Amino acid sequence: MKKESASIRFLYNTVPGRMALKLLVRPGVSKAAYYYMDSPFSKWLIKNYIKKYNIDMELYTGAPYRSFNDFFVRQKKEIKRTEDKNALISPCDGFLSVYRISPDVNFRIKHVTYNMKALLENKVIADRYKDGLCLIYRLAPHNYHRYIFTDDAEIKLKRRIEGELHCVRPMVCEKLPVYVRNSREYTVLKSENFGCLVQMEVGALLVGRICNHDLKGKVKRYTEKGYFEFGGSTIIMLLEKDKAVLDRNIMETIGTGKETVVGVGQKVGRSFSGK
Repeated sequence: MKKESASIRFLYNTVPGRMALKLLVRPGVSKAAYYYMDSPFSKWLIKNYIKKYNIDMELYTGAPYRSFNDFFVRQKKEIKRTEDKNALISPCDGFLSVYRISPDVNFRIKHVTYNMKALLENKVIADRYKDGLCLIYRLAPHNYHRYIFTDDAEIKLKRRIEGELHCVRPMVCEKLPVYVRNSREYTVLKSENFGCLVQMEVGALLVGRICNHDLKGKVKRYTEKGYFEFGGSTIIMLLEKDKAVLDRNIMETIGTGKETVVGVGQKVGRSFSGK
């Protein structure tokens, strides 16, 4: 695992850092950061950001950008697609880790146990995922921050849950139940190939907003679902038991916390019926 930055170690491992953190995780602080990042005064940050993360701008549209946030939510010229209708595709760029959901609808990341009922704040929906899979896609600040639907589906329910905005780096997730403490939105989808699945967007430290498009009814695979504004963030996908078989290299990481680098639209598995 890559060593955490000095700032993250300070915030979560020291007394002064934890005192500062109490202010930083409040949504109001992220909102203030958003207003600056969305203003023309933030444009000076773009050049250094591209250089620091070695971002290939030939892959993106929209330049020149009016603000740093305008740059941050830039769109790709093209998203790779598969013709395999049974493929389970990644909804985003990022780092994928996978966990099994127990019969009592819990999953565990190192020292932290997550309860699906607390995550969703809905017992009926949570119970669907007994013995299923939890896919966690962690987006780093340099990743593409737009995300898509992973299958043709019908939107059955959308919900927003207010909360704090903790960092979602692995070191923090191994100490705190950040996914049930952070602000998040989720959509329940009746999909064509993967049963009833949940796609959840989780905000993180200094993320101004989760921006989901106002979509209803039926949606198509590869349709853009929304985007995150400035900062790191996470997408959680819940799959019912026996609805998908993950690719072997990903299956081997289940429960280990090991992350696999994935790209938006990339195949990460296939439907159980089409294996």
